[in-house]
Amino acid sequence: MAPTVPSAAKSASPSQPSGKSEVADLKQQLRQLAGSRAPDADDQRRDVFKRVISCMTAGIDVSAAFGEMVLCSATSDVVTKKMCYLYVGAHARAHPDLALLTINFLQRDCRDQDPTIRGLALRSLCSLRVPNFVEYLVTPLTTGLKDPSAYVRMIAAVGAAKLYHISATACIDADLPASLKALMLSDPDAQVVANCLHSLQEIWTLEAANSEAAAREIETLYSKPVVFYLLNKIKEFSEWAQCLVLELASKFLPSDNNEIFDIMNLLEDRLQHANGAVVLSTIKVFLHLTMSMTDVHQQVYERIKAPLLTLVGAGSPEQSYAVLCHLHLLVMRAPMLFSSDYKSFYCQFSDPSYVKKLKLEMLTAIANESNTYEIVTELCEYAGNVDVPIARESIRAVGKIALQQYDVNAIVDRLLQFLEMDKDYVTAETLVLVKDLLRKYPQWSHDCIAVVGNISSKNIQEPKGKAALIWMLGEYSQDMHDALYVLESLVENWDEEHSPEVRLHLLTAVMKCFFKRPPETQKALGATLAAGLSDTHQDVHDRALFYYRLLQYDPAVAERVVNPPKQAVSVFADTQSSEMKDRIFDEFNSLSVVYQKVCSIEILSMDTIYWIL
Repeated sequence: MAPTVPSAAKSASPSQPSGKSEVADLKQQLRQLAGSRAPDADDQRRDVFKRVISCMTAGIDVSAAFGEMVLCSATSDVVTKKMCYLYVGAHARAHPDLALLTINFLQRDCRDQDPTIRGLALRSLCSLRVPNFVEYLVTPLTTGLKDPSAYVRMIAAVGAAKLYHISATACIDADLPASLKALMLSDPDAQVVANCLHSLQEIWTLEAANSEAAAREIETLYSKPVVFYLLNKIKEFSEWAQCLVLELASKFLPSDNNEIFDIMNLLEDRLQHANGAVVLSTIKVFLHLTMSMTDVHQQVYERIKAPLLTLVGAGSPEQSYAVLCHLHLLVMRAPMLFSSDYKSFYCQFSDPSYVKKLKLEMLTAIANESNTYEIVTELCEYAGNVDVPIARESIRAVGKIALQQYDVNAIVDRLLQFLEMDKDYVTAETLVLVKDLLRKYPQWSHDCIAVVGNISSKNIQEPKGKAALIWMLGEYSQDMHDALYVLESLVENWDEEHSPEVRLHLLTAVMKCFFKRPPETQKALGATLAAGLSDTHQDVHDRALFYYRLLQYDPAVAERVVNPPKQAVSVFADTQSSEMKDRIFDEFNSLSVVYQKVCSIEILSMDTIYWIL
């Protein structure tokens, strides 16, 4: 039998180095290549550098090779330099003493004839993020902002913001914000202009907390000359930069209607842009500028329908979801906006569940007298969906539509048909909705009770559905002959019912039944109160004790408390206040719309993006 090979002796994959021995081997090879002038030295350095980066990717500490990496950085190969800069940026903050070795070759590369190397070196120099190296950054940044290459100027513009985060004093003392502002208004390259704008917003917004001058500078960004200058160049910008400029335009305060129409004319073609972020940013500008112009604001709603519906149908599921979130927000403010386009929100077989759920919410929101029949018919088809959560949501959607309509005859009939489906979750969801419908439309009690009375509580497993059935048995016990017997069977199986919600409803239902049918219910009431008083759940015990003492005090008072005269519920509480919706609308085209939560902490910096750039 062949001996087992120890795990340590197994050969390591080149893409996943083994550890210390591999790092020591890399250091030795780097030393040999440091001063080599062989014809194939550059190729060998590139191969070794790839192995070093592979070690970093595998999570191996290769900081011990820092000195050797710096010695091998003297090469004209751009790919090798990129890997060297990546290595230096990853280990500089953890090893500031070793990072000092990189200053000389980075500063030297900042003066290289090749603009690509100058830009890469400047970006790496700013990415060291070591406070002690601030003095080495100012001069390369100042020179970089005046570099003849647009690529270097673009890197320098972002580098100024990086310097501010390392040392705000050094950035302000070097007057870099003023240089950025001048470059933003004069540079012919659109990406340089965009980077300058982003860095200025970052610096001045943070600085405004301590400086009135910075606050005034922020106001100049929202002035007419700057805004119109950027809008006139918007076609030259990248998609990211266009969104940046459009966000700036949304905060602009026009002096008259002519300026509003000028901006809208400039941005009209942005509504047909292929990028969803640009379209949403443009819509935000249109909506915010016309907020005080009611007629124009309504026309804007009509204008943005086609672009939004195009984005919903043409983009990825993730984009469709984000756009649908914004559509839902708009429908909450203008319910009639998409009432004629309800078919655009029918669920497709290929839609993921999160998109289907949001489409159901849209169908619920846009339902009105003209399209209710078609929408409810479509939703009823989803009730038999193999996707159980979507089936549940479709039933809830039908119920919500019924609660907000006046003519609910057909809808109630559809809901009662759901009770005939032999599916537990369908029955449970339908019972909950029927209970709410009876609270708002008591006149439908006769038809509903005729169907509900045929349902056996043994066939309902979900607590909410069973609780809804028990509520109806207690509320309409005088019209349902078997109601008392169903309640008695549930009381007999009290210990088998684990849900406190069902027990609480059962206590109240038996009390209601007692006041409507006293002789028959007296024995069941005693058994129910006894079971409730001995229940281990605190809420159940307290309610049973409350009912018991209330009956002892005065049965007439107990009847007024437990079984008051029925009053139809006119309005159900909304889950979100109108004030919250308005605040979310102010944060249009942001994650606040997707999460349906207002941004409580304003995120002023985008350090991660800066370091990547």
